[in-house]
Amino acid sequence: MNRTEAMDVVKDSLAQVVPGADLAVLHPDDAFRDTLELDSLDFLNFIETLSRRTGVRIDDEDTPRLTTLSGCAAFLVSRTE
Repeated sequence: MNRTEAMDVVKDSLAQVVPGADLAVLHPDDAFRDTLELDSLDFLNFIETLSRRTGVRIDDEDTPRLTTLSGCAAFLVSRTE
């Protein structure tokens, strides 16, 4: 998976968890939990959706890396090389 594909999967996963979210306002390094007002359950749903869509195992210790679009994309690219 390349970075562009990873970003698309992350955005699609966020859109699934937060329908109607304006992802256009989300910059690559913005903390999307704050920007999109995700609570902890929404974030957990996002992590599960991302894992299911990519087939990448995401452990609890990985979640701090998954708070921005850039961080998520870098994580996915590193795990799918």
